[in-house]
Amino acid sequence: MAANVAKRVLVVAGVGNGSGTGAATARLFAKNGYSVALIARGADSLTQISDEINASGGQATPFPLKSYSHEDIATTWAAIKQRFPKPEYDIRAAVWNAGHGVWKPFLEITPEDVQLALDTGVAAAFAFARQSILSFKENEIDSTNGKRGALIFTGATASIRGNVVTSAFAAAKHGARALSQSLAKEFGKENIHVSHVCQTLFVLKHLDLMSFFQTGYY
Repeated sequence: MAANVAKRVLVVAGVGNGSGTGAATARLFAKNGYSVALIARGADSLTQISDEINASGGQATPFPLKSYSHEDIATTWAAIKQRFPKPEYDIRAAVWNAGHGVWKPFLEITPEDVQLALDTGVAAAFAFARQSILSFKENEIDSTNGKRGALIFTGATASIRGNVVTSAFAAAKHGARALSQSLAKEFGKENIHVSHVCQTLFVLKHLDLMSFFQTGYY
């Protein structure tokens, strides 16, 4: 008798109000047979998106958190693993889409603005990446793509270059991009794919996202 194949799970953080990249990614993966764990700070919108996916025949579970602190992220991942336990499920994909926008001239930016941008854009990205990679390391290599899992950081133009009112936001986005590059080099040899996707109109229109997660190429 053939062994049961574990159901694939996507964890996506930064779902927002349902109109952006995080929610669109969740809908796409659910449509392609993944169970989806949704993470965000807004419980109401999170439940609404989850209900929408479930009503469309997918499987989604909301995991609202109070903050993107290391402790809250670790607690949320523990709840996700309890909801989607092995061997029935494998967490195979994770998307970090959270951020804190600061759009001010440099001399108007406060220390609090800088801290919030870095806490969400860099420190929380570290915490999310840690939990993702620890989960992937528990997986067997997928024979269809040679990977244990794929971690994607979403970026923006500010991940590549700054502008007149983006100094704090761009600093955080550059940090997440550098983190993704470092993790890709460290964990690629363990068959864990890590990448950074800069969101542009071209990418959102033409990127075959499912192929990108499964192979690392597009």
